[in-house]
Amino acid sequence: MSKLYGESHRKLQREFDTERLANRIEERLFHEHITPDDQAFIERMDMFFLATADSEGRPNCSYKGGDPGFIRVLDPKTLAFPNYDGNGMYLSTGNTLENPAVGLLFIDFENRKRFRLNGTASIVPAGSIEPAYLEAQFVVKVHVTQVFPNCPRYIHKMQMVERSNFVPRTDVTTPVPAWKRMEWSCDALPKNDPARLPDDPGNWTGG
Repeated sequence: MSKLYGESHRKLQREFDTERLANRIEERLFHEHITPDDQAFIERMDMFFLATADSEGRPNCSYKGGDPGFIRVLDPKTLAFPNYDGNGMYLSTGNTLENPAVGLLFIDFENRKRFRLNGTASIVPAGSIEPAYLEAQFVVKVHVTQVFPNCPRYIHKMQMVERSNFVPRTDVTTPVPAWKRMEWSCDALPKNDPARLPDDPGNWTGG
C-alpha cells in the first residue's frame, strides 16, 4: 500500500509506464520525517512556496520569504515559520483554519535543487516559539507527514541579487511599503499599523 500515491496517480503512471519508477522513488527517497540533511537544506532557505486550499478545495499558492533561518525545524516531525505583516487578506493562513493540509515547495535556484514537504498546519501565538520571531504576527507550525525531493532538471539557474529590506531585522526600522501610502489603502489600514504613526515623517499620518 503506497503512502504517496492514490488511484489517480496510478492511472497516469500506468498510462505512461512510470509505475516502476514511481515505486522506486517512493522506496528510496520518500520519508515521513525531516532528516538532518533535510533540516540543513530547509534552514538555509530564504524563501518557499506555500500551497493551501479552503474547505471547498479551492487552491491558493503563496510566496513566503525571509532571511535564512526564518524556517525552523523544531523536531523531525515539526517545522515553523513566521507570518509577517502583509496585505491583510490572510488567504493562505486563513485557509489553514478550515483545511489544515499544506504543501511546501523549497527551491534552491543557485544550486538547482528542490524539495517538497507536506503536512498539517496550525497557528500559534508569536511568543510561543523561542527565540521569538521579530515582528511576527503569529507563527505557523507544520506537522510533517510527507518529505521527498523533486527532479531539478527544469529549475532555471538564478543568483541572489538582494534580499528584501522589508524583512524584520534587529536594530533596523522596518520600512513602510509604498502601497500603504496610496489613496486607495491609507484610510483602511489597521489602527495599529506603523504607517499611521505620526512620529515617522515618512509614514502617512492622516485619518
